[in-house]
Amino acid sequence: MEYIPVLILMAVGTAIGVGAMTLSALLGPKLPNRRKNLPFECGVEPHGDASHRFSVRFYLVAILFLLFDVEALFFYPWAVVYKKYLTINAFILFEMAAFVLILLVGYFYVLGKGALEWE
Repeated sequence: MEYIPVLILMAVGTAIGVGAMTLSALLGPKLPNRRKNLPFECGVEPHGDASHRFSVRFYLVAILFLLFDVEALFFYPWAVVYKKYLTINAFILFEMAAFVLILLVGYFYVLGKGALEWE
């Protein structure tokens, strides 16, 4: 019973999305030509095959960025809790120090493996 507003919100959102796509397909201009149907990015003319391989290092750097970025988000709630509960601040401080130590171990492991070095 308590999830009915969430379901209604999801249904309304889905209806708006489907309705906008349907109206766009029905009412939008249909003037296809060769240049319009070409894939593009940033206005640059495409050349060559679009299915060439990328180095794994690009994906590795992206995953590492997300990993350290998400873990850095834990610092804000920690700072709020640390300031609010000054009576148990030593325990919270040591716990965050352990967290930062784990982060540093992971960072130095990645550096040691040479994952961030470009050739």
